[in-house]
Amino acid sequence: MRTTLTEENYLKALFHLVDNEGKVTINELSKFLNVKMPSVNNMMKKFADKKWVVYETYKPLLVTENGKREAALVVRKHRLTEMFLVKKMNFGWENVHEIAEQLEHVHSQIFFDKMDEILDHPKFDPHGEPIPDKDGNIIAQDLQKLSACKVGETVIFASVTLSDDGFLSYLNERKLLLNTKIKIVKIEDFDKSMTIEIGNSKEILSRKATEIILVKK
Repeated sequence: MRTTLTEENYLKALFHLVDNEGKVTINELSKFLNVKMPSVNNMMKKFADKKWVVYETYKPLLVTENGKREAALVVRKHRLTEMFLVKKMNFGWENVHEIAEQLEHVHSQIFFDKMDEILDHPKFDPHGEPIPDKDGNIIAQDLQKLSACKVGETVIFASVTLSDDGFLSYLNERKLLLNTKIKIVKIEDFDKSMTIEIGNSKEILSRKATEIILVKK
């Protein structure tokens, strides 16, 4: 049976919220989706019937391997769509999230397989996040927040944890794009804002921005 749009939104929330032990609470889901707790409980009982979660009253949900796979496949459709919009339709990376939110609910597997083929099977989306494969597997990345870096370090901008169009436009204005080399020049004691060097230019990033930017060494 096909998943509904609402079920897919819940699955995607599980993907983003599940911890290293495969657990997530009803309260976390409620806040993330802005849905009342009784509605979340009812949906998770349905998910338990589908063997996507283990549901016990007053305990965190345990997301099963089947549940993780179903969630990853929804995310796969979203991230493939974002990549297609950027690479083949010339959208800016700040303009693709809302369109992908709509197209991710298309049920045709052939549609997304063809998209994957046209893109030559990309491993990452335009925001640097890994695209799950057809089996729901994801490439592990060893990334850290830019805010965790020290003065003098040079790192590579690899991903963002927020694909909000306002934030991505903020990065565009500073010519800070994926795979850009970043040298940390100064960190202010007062507000932890960071002066970085990109090529021959310097930029100042807020603490909030450095928390969202993920880098690799």
